[in-house]
Amino acid sequence: MKIRKQIALFIAAVMMLFSCIPDRAKAMNGVSAQSAVLMEQHSGRILFEKDAHTKRRIASITKIMTVILAIESGKMDDTVTVSARAVHTEGSSIYLKEGEKIKLRDLVYGTMLRSGNDAAVAIAEHVGGSVEGFVFLMNQKAAEIGMRNTHFANPHGLDDSENHYSTAYDMALLMQYAMKNKEFRKISGTEVYRAPASPGEDWDRVWRNKNKLLTSLYEYCTGGKTGYTKRAKRTLVTTASKGGMDLIAVTLDAPDDWNDHIAMYEYGFGHYMIAKVNRKRMVKKIRDSFYRKNIQASRDLRYPVTEEEIKELHVKIYLLRPKKDWKKDERGIPTVVGKAVLYLGDQAVDEVPLLYKKSVSKETNHSIWNAFHFLGVGSDG
Repeated sequence: MKIRKQIALFIAAVMMLFSCIPDRAKAMNGVSAQSAVLMEQHSGRILFEKDAHTKRRIASITKIMTVILAIESGKMDDTVTVSARAVHTEGSSIYLKEGEKIKLRDLVYGTMLRSGNDAAVAIAEHVGGSVEGFVFLMNQKAAEIGMRNTHFANPHGLDDSENHYSTAYDMALLMQYAMKNKEFRKISGTEVYRAPASPGEDWDRVWRNKNKLLTSLYEYCTGGKTGYTKRAKRTLVTTASKGGMDLIAVTLDAPDDWNDHIAMYEYGFGHYMIAKVNRKRMVKKIRDSFYRKNIQASRDLRYPVTEEEIKELHVKIYLLRPKKDWKKDERGIPTVVGKAVLYLGDQAVDEVPLLYKKSVSKETNHSIWNAFHFLGVGSDG
């Protein structure tokens, strides 16, 4: 289809709905981590980084991948029979018993909150058919997400392989992907979880989240995963939300990881805001008689910016050239007739499809919005 640029709109301050601008944070004195990254969750913009693309051991933050694959398997209500291999996995444990039957959902909570290596192996065997089969799924998903400097060799992050590594940036990509899943967000942000008692026990299992940012140290933290091995040292992935902005922080080999994350979050919330272009206002300036008042955008445009960058933001509208027969028969008009693109200087930073409203009927509306979800603009995107 031949697409032409119809309108270039420079966004004035009156067209933007900003999130509340937080107080300026004190400048960071640096982070203790060997590798670190701070990412805005929805756009993927990197707000801070330190050696973010160096391959390093990652320890138990590996389990973010294990958990999201378990959720996506659709087997969360399955009953899992715990194997001897799972029970004899070294390191942190939720103390499963061989032959025990337990819901996959409970294993997922035990993996995320208490970092149970036994639970991670039990998940892998049930979802992947074997640990080795599950590792294949882990690497397949990593490639799908775009984790180009990552390779998984196990579902828990133990130092039992030289071929198990990632980067701070890749782990931020993984967390960004996982946070699009509503159930993952719930699990990641759970402080305490109660699971049924194991056989022969009279009391339920009660698991408290190891993520101290979530439970006590940082009021804006919404979730995350801790990690530690002797070779990887301390690793940490967390999320935080404030003033309409959602951030992801990752540190690898960080002696002072709690404070690293707090410092990065305060920097991000203090120096950036979310610029929004309302979906209704972005199309009001269209003057073309065919399209005027007949177009809607699927959502607002949004992007994290500093105060100094606001003046560099502008929107361009791209529309299909109307065909003569469209005026006679609207059934020939495609649903998506263009797009609105938000630019920061010369760089496109966000875009949304533009929909021709009169082509939408009650019968087709559901399938149209399913198509928008596929394009990445659904409720989770």
